Amino acid sequence: MYKIMIVEDDATITEVLERHLKRWGYQVCTVFDFNSVLEQFEQCQPDLVLMDVSLPFYNGYYWCTEIRKCSQTPILFISSSGDDMNLVMSINLGADDFVAKPFNLEVVLAKIQAILRRTYSFGAEMNVLRYNGVTLNLSNSMVSYGEERLELTKNELKIMQLLIEGRGNTVNRDVIMTKLWESESFVDENTLSVNIARLRKRLEGIGLHDFIVTQKGIGYQAKAPDELTIEAGR
Repeated sequence: MYKIMIVEDDATITEVLERHLKRWGYQVCTVFDFNSVLEQFEQCQPDLVLMDVSLPFYNGYYWCTEIRKCSQTPILFISSSGDDMNLVMSINLGADDFVAKPFNLEVVLAKIQAILRRTYSFGAEMNVLRYNGVTLNLSNSMVSYGEERLELTKNELKIMQLLIEGRGNTVNRDVIMTKLWESESFVDENTLSVNIARLRKRLEGIGLHDFIVTQKGIGYQAKAPDELTIEAGR
């Protein structure tokens, strides 16, 4: 399920967009502090941003530039200024599309769907996994938490993938070992313990303390970090 972040200071428009997007099965997070849009973007980790141009404190062009410094997440601008200059400026700053107010909800939905298809539909499944504030990019082996990022080794990536896909459920040691070594030959279980210990230490370096929980004699599970993602409609 894709997640859409709405950056719009008109509460009525935000509510209408949120309701319509949820009806179509999207997750939605909305910005509530327009002085810290980037921080909320990093917490929400959306698949697409709906960005108004006219906002309190800083306009949408500013926030688009800030987001582009750390992410290529698609951005769809919405604005009451629908002239060619605003369209050109939006695209030049890294936006993926532009829709003028007043807009038809079906047009906005069609643009969102088109952008998501172009951005993510290169395979049967998405290459980004998220679990309570932690983002794992399977394409570049990067795990991120808040503003911190860490490049994982091949084995670390496989372990994190299994734990995040487990979403808090215990993953059996045998399942992890099969994923790592893909062999029927005997592998000392201490080898897995060493890999887990090393990964734990590296995750602590980006603020993920005690993220991997041991279920003695069974396996491991991912613990929810203290910093959760923004709740929709907050």
